[in-house]
Amino acid sequence: MSKINRIMWTIGGLLSLVTGVIGVIIPILPTTPLIILAAFCFGKSSPALHYWLVTNRYFGHYITDYQKGRGVPIRIKVFAVIIVWISVLFTLIIIPLLFVKIFMLFIALSVTIFIFTSPLLKAKTPEK
Repeated sequence: MSKINRIMWTIGGLLSLVTGVIGVIIPILPTTPLIILAAFCFGKSSPALHYWLVTNRYFGHYITDYQKGRGVPIRIKVFAVIIVWISVLFTLIIIPLLFVKIFMLFIALSVTIFIFTSPLLKAKTPEK
């Protein structure tokens, strides 16, 4: 991979990570999808940053659950979809261009389908 690609993936990972961390404090930002995106970006650019994120005591469990196919909790999925649709509806109201509105609806539908077809983290049941 070229050096420029690695830098772009690292910048994308850092932006996603910072936004996800802000989402811990500000409830309107979905933390889990952003942290998973950061792990993906770091996986493409920096094994050291990827390892740090996956083994992080605060965020590592989100990534581990997702990477092992355990999924994401339903509350996170619903919250992420709500945020996507609020953002898209806001854009549809503001932007007068029809092709932009169609594109935004397509993106929102695609993201919604992706989120709800990805694995769901099942609640842990106590063992007897």
